Order: sequence, then structure tokens, then C-alpha cells
Amino acid sequence: MDSLSPDLEADAVSHSYGGQRALDGVSLRVPAGTVTALVGESGSGKTTLLRSFNRLVEPDRGTITIGGANVRAEPPELLRRRLGYVPQHGGLLPHWSVRRNVALVLKLAGSAADDSSADEALQRVGLEPSRYGARLPTELSGGQRQRVALARAFAARQQVVLLDEPFGALDAISRGEAHEAFERVRKELGFTALLVTHDLAEAARLADQVVVMREGKIEQAGTVKELQQSPSSPYVRALFERAHAAHASLMAGES
Repeated sequence: MDSLSPDLEADAVSHSYGGQRALDGVSLRVPAGTVTALVGESGSGKTTLLRSFNRLVEPDRGTITIGGANVRAEPPELLRRRLGYVPQHGGLLPHWSVRRNVALVLKLAGSAADDSSADEALQRVGLEPSRYGARLPTELSGGQRQRVALARAFAARQQVVLLDEPFGALDAISRGEAHEAFERVRKELGFTALLVTHDLAEAARLADQVVVMREGKIEQAGTVKELQQSPSSPYVRALFERAHAAHASLMAGES
């Protein structure tokens, strides 16, 4: 992959599971070096679209490109080694140490998988290697495990990362720490990212562009401010109203 972060693009992508349409002619561009958040209710097609970029899903129709190159131009295992990927629950190997989990991606990417490289990645997400490197994932909190998953995704300084609701199961404090780690690594590496989330506040904090999906289609795309001020449909308007009401309720409970 080039030293500069590539853009990501989906062109007229459709996909079905057993006759059930998951994506319906979706076209999307994620500009190089930016973060796009996919939001929407369960079943809207967010995760199917995200997984089309690393070929965990092979769309029925349409084209997926990274840096202008069709992702089907190379074997999927080679493609995945060039991309960072953080699944919802981290996907750490439970019987491997934290350091070994992080070094796995370095090894697969063809880099020298030594302890110093893994330790650098851990340091990058705010986990002191001398304290956490030898631990097993089961000895960490949920937030710490997700930060290890982030470290693993960026250990080889990947310039594209796909994140499938990586912070959704965390409590508020752990989520905030994970967000800070993500922002810190983004500032250092300048990667291109696609983030699936249910949380509009999270999307507002982490993403440059927010894409609202519904029933396999893109309902609206833009900045959070653009979507909030000029919703294109009653669905988008209701999404923001619910998010505002939930935030107001939370603030009232803390007062």
C-alpha cells in the first residue's frame, strides 16, 4: 500500500442473504485520510458494506476499490494483511499474551514481529507494555481489550482501517478512553477509516463524514451539522431527535 492513505469507494454495490436484500445499489466514497461513520438501525446494511472492503463479504454486484484498485484484483488473504480490522468484540486470541496478539498482524504483514514493534503499538494506544504486554486478554477490562485490538490493527502502520462497532459494548469511561486512543493514533498515522456505529455522538466525535443507512440504501451523507440542520427525510430527522432526547435524559439523570 502506498505511504499516503488511499481513498475507499463503493460503486453500485448490492448484496443479498438468502433472498433478503442487505445492500441495494450503494455508492459511497471515503476520501483519503478521513473517517466515515456508517450509522443506522440494525439490518440497515452497515456491516455488510464495511465487510465488502476486506472481502469478508463478496457483493453480488458492484465494485469496491481501495486507492482506485479493485479489491478483487488480489487474493483476499493478501488484501486483509494490508488493512486494519477491528471487529465488534476485538477478536483477540484468548490464550495468547497481549504482546503476541499485537505481533501477529506484524508477522502477517511481513514485518519483523519483534517485541519492540508490538510494544510501540501498545504505547501508541496508551497501554504501558511493561504492565500489559505479558497479560492475557481475559486479564484486561473491556476497554483495555479494545485498545489492544486497535493496537493490533495499526501495528504495521496500516493506512486503512475498518471498525465494526468496536466501542459499542463499553461503559462510558472505557469508551472515552478508547476514543482518545483512536484519535491519538489517527493524528499520528493519518489513516483512512470506515466506522460502523449506532452512536451518533460517537460518529460526531470521530468521523468527518456521517452516512445514514436504511434498508440497504444510503438515506443521507454529510457532516453531523449538515444532517442535523437539513435532514433529507423524516427518518434522518427522527434519528437525530432520538439521539438528542437520549442525551438530554442522560444529562438529567446525572444532575
